[in-house]
Amino acid sequence: MLGRVTLRGRVMLAYGLLALGLSSVLAMVTWGVVSDYLTHQREQSARLVTEDSTTALRYGLYGVPKPCQPARERAECPLPTLQDGVLPMAVLNSLPTGDAAASMLYLERACSDQTTVTCMRWYALTGKPSDLPPDVIQTALGGTAVERRITVGGQQVLAVGVPIGLGLRGAFFEWHPLSELDGTLRTLKITLVAAAVATTLVGIAVGRLASTLALRPLAELARVGDEVARGKLDARLQAENDKDLGSLARSFNQTAADLERRVAADARFAGDVSHELRTPLMTMLNSMQLIQNHRDELPAAVREPVELLGDDLDRFRRLVIDLLEISRDDGGDRGSRETVRIADLVRAAADAAAGREVTDVEHEAEGLTLRADKRRLERVVANLVENAEDHAGGCKGVGVRTGGLGVVITVDDAGPGIALEDRARIFERFGRGETSGRGRGVGLGLAIVARHVQWHRGTIRVTERPGGGARFVIELPAKIS
Repeated sequence: MLGRVTLRGRVMLAYGLLALGLSSVLAMVTWGVVSDYLTHQREQSARLVTEDSTTALRYGLYGVPKPCQPARERAECPLPTLQDGVLPMAVLNSLPTGDAAASMLYLERACSDQTTVTCMRWYALTGKPSDLPPDVIQTALGGTAVERRITVGGQQVLAVGVPIGLGLRGAFFEWHPLSELDGTLRTLKITLVAAAVATTLVGIAVGRLASTLALRPLAELARVGDEVARGKLDARLQAENDKDLGSLARSFNQTAADLERRVAADARFAGDVSHELRTPLMTMLNSMQLIQNHRDELPAAVREPVELLGDDLDRFRRLVIDLLEISRDDGGDRGSRETVRIADLVRAAADAAAGREVTDVEHEAEGLTLRADKRRLERVVANLVENAEDHAGGCKGVGVRTGGLGVVITVDDAGPGIALEDRARIFERFGRGETSGRGRGVGLGLAIVARHVQWHRGTIRVTERPGGGARFVIELPAKIS
């Protein structure tokens, strides 16, 4: 699955995952530290408030405790008693409420006014003592302050219990709501998650920027490599002084230079061979023409071999001409550009190659001009028409119209068409569409056409002609003069 992701995508994914990992770790650490700190602060604050309320409650119930010094060893100080006329409920009611949601007092006192027997009694303004966990009550009565999270009425509260002290058996309890703390923690959680998501997106953006900068040399390498593949063999990389990419650039440039020298040498060799073949070829063609002029004087048994020999000599002539054309391009022939009227050039070249009028020019295309090499452009049109005439059942028509890059030239034939798998290969040198019945050609004519169209910064493709056959479509950057 990862192999389907582009290199840029993998860099962006790596940066995004790194940002997500770091932000997640930071968020978890921040959550742990801050939530523990806020919870501890809230518990400490609630305990202090409850302890202050317990002190005020104790003072209201028993007054200022008197110092006690036992008269003899093992004697105990007497337990304090409620001040005269003081009612526990009244003292509870007089306590500052603060942020407490409930206040309860669990106190040992006389079961009735006529007995000395003591009982544990609850005094509560709000809240139900039954909601307190039994262990919290016992811990507070045992003389140890305690706090516990509990749920009362569907809400989280912090129950705090503080012993009364003074040797008395009793405790004061308060409930402190945790909605504000929970809201703060919820906001913190959302903020940390949002920060992690934002950091991940920033990481992806940084990864895209980093990949763009890092892959820029590869894009340059791809561009130069494409230029070399399209025949511009003098294209070179400009990063030889780069410490990281210098070796790659030098190696590529050296390879391109070697390729340029090899192609130039091959072109010179092909050109030299073609030039050397022209003289004996002309001799053979002239001799064949002389023989054909006296064809009626030849014995019947010799006429058919002579015709076959004439056909092969014609194919040999075309091969030599094509080799000379290819070697001229490979040898660095820059050609010469001049302003030509496309309609006139195509009409003259196509009609001459077909031996009849086959060109149809759209009215809007009559005034289109192009800075072109006339020889090359004429060769393009002539090669396509001759290819249709000789190998595809005849040329059905040549059209010139506006569109595409500026002008569109079409050449239709009456052949069986060209199979999809052959449509790119036929423009290669010695590439012939075996599956489409075009295997009898030399295989250089369409390669020359593609080279010359590319030289004019145009494009060529082959499609199906409506009604059957093949249609060669050329687009050139023309304009109205």
